[in-house]
Amino acid sequence: MSLSPAFLDELRARTSLSALIGKTTKLQKAGREMRGCCPFHNEKTPSFYVNDDKGFYHCFGCSAHGDAIRWMTDQRGLPFIDAVKELAQAAGMEMPAMDRRAAEKAERAKGLHEAMADAAAWFAEQLGGLSGNDARALLDRRGISAETARTFGMGFAPDSRGRLKTALADYGDPMLVEAGLLIQVEGKDPYDRFRGRLMIPIRDARGRTIAFGGRILDQGEPKYLNSPDTPLFDKGRTLYNLDRAAPAARKAKRVLVVEGYMDVIALSQAGIHEAVAPLGTALTEHQLERLWRMVDVPILCFDGDAAGQKAALRAAHRALPMLAPGRSLAFVTLPAGQDPDDVVKGGGAVAMETLLRTPEPLVDRLWAAELAAEALDTPEQRAGLKSRLQELAGTIADTGVRTEYQSEFRRRFDAHFTPQRRPFRPMGNGKQPWRPPAPVTEDAKAFRAAGIDRVLAKAVLAGLIRHPAEIARHMEVLGSLRMAEGALGRLFEAVVDVALEDGRRAGSALDSERLVTILARSGFEPIASDLLRADAMPYTFTQKSGDPTRAREDLDEAIAILIARPEVDAQLATATQAMQARFTDEAFERQVALVREKQALELRLANLCQAHEDARALGPEGN
Repeated sequence: MSLSPAFLDELRARTSLSALIGKTTKLQKAGREMRGCCPFHNEKTPSFYVNDDKGFYHCFGCSAHGDAIRWMTDQRGLPFIDAVKELAQAAGMEMPAMDRRAAEKAERAKGLHEAMADAAAWFAEQLGGLSGNDARALLDRRGISAETARTFGMGFAPDSRGRLKTALADYGDPMLVEAGLLIQVEGKDPYDRFRGRLMIPIRDARGRTIAFGGRILDQGEPKYLNSPDTPLFDKGRTLYNLDRAAPAARKAKRVLVVEGYMDVIALSQAGIHEAVAPLGTALTEHQLERLWRMVDVPILCFDGDAAGQKAALRAAHRALPMLAPGRSLAFVTLPAGQDPDDVVKGGGAVAMETLLRTPEPLVDRLWAAELAAEALDTPEQRAGLKSRLQELAGTIADTGVRTEYQSEFRRRFDAHFTPQRRPFRPMGNGKQPWRPPAPVTEDAKAFRAAGIDRVLAKAVLAGLIRHPAEIARHMEVLGSLRMAEGALGRLFEAVVDVALEDGRRAGSALDSERLVTILARSGFEPIASDLLRADAMPYTFTQKSGDPTRAREDLDEAIAILIARPEVDAQLATATQAMQARFTDEAFERQVALVREKQALELRLANLCQAHEDARALGPEGN
């Protein structure tokens, strides 16, 4: 299809811009123009003007500017060609003729749209029938009302290889395969892709069904199954619930990005309608552009676990080159183990709004991630931090924004390290080991006794065997730890006892080989050897070769995390119980603060693993 400038000019001339904009924005006569409050930013005094004679709108507050087509793409969120088609239909104009190939493609797309619409209607019918009992029970368990299910067009795919194929037989197998509704295996008849699943339609910006997400009813993998990419559906360019979230976002002046379908649906049922979700992938550049068409600063509300936070950081890095004046991202961290569905179930919309009240700016998220990436004790390490920050800022294409980020990172760096002070070191100055605060509750004491991370404890124990001189530095803390029951706990006690006994012998030097020999005499050789296998654990301090200084520093960090995590877990458990018993802003903020503290510990632990990967990548020469 060729859209000539003459056709587009005629389309603009036939479109009453004030009538088009007046459908959703209140306008009043102001001389030869119309005036109202800008729909693109929050304002109380009107600064948004529409000029029908010249065919453009302009806001003197936020500089939004455009014609009828731009209004349809920016305010309605439509693709350019769809905006033109809708305006042409309203103006009574025929779209230019398409060439043969384009016409065939459009005809095929029309058939696919009809097939997807009929599939959505059939799935919805099955949900309401006898075969949909289990799917309706799942919705009941998740607290999703029948009204919400209807709003989102939810349905059910029976556990059959051919029921949908039979129901849509008029379309023919080739079209249903192309739509992603059937699976074609060479040499066999096509069969239904979705079977025994709760069905969730995925719609485009115009509200047309273009794909499906299917959730399994019980246990099994994959938990969610999406349609494949088709002529209608490109998962990297699509956001779930965009058709409903776009108008809600314009009204709320914000858009939320969550991880999955059910999070979007739960938030909508709680009255928060401006949420979208990517479709099983990290946020793409196309999806970010779509978000920025709606608001300047989308808010990412990913789960509080390590995977969710890594996804948020990936999105932050992907957005950096695309930043522009006023255009950025913000982040809200959910409590560990909770998604938006859990948040609104526990405290309603007010709990989610409390989190959304103070989103974290993009620059804060980047700064915190780099600050926690590795130790910052030496000039070289601090120079590495500075280099990483400058490298991040350097990826920003916009000159003005790039300069501001470079200045902001320099300011934060100088403020953090000047006046001269040592950054936080869990093990202190090498003489006095760091000690955790005393448990504040009985629950905390119980966690202190039994909440040690067994996997991390094994790594620490292997590190102590590799570097026995470190035992004396942390003797008071290590001696007070109650390790897990069984051989691991007995080996831990034996290692401490050997170090204590060795320390009483003047002039003795306990090294790793000698420690292993002593342990072998006591019957600990098998478990000690298992711990010391080169591939057993991904930490620098568990390896036989490598930089000994870095290994000791990483071992210090691991011991600090080992001790601190049970304390934070205990306090988080207490805070969660208090919030569940009686929801208050103070209780919720306390829970959020502890969640962030726990996430910081998890990030520090992940950085220890990354240090080992970095050392391996360098190889023997790097060691």
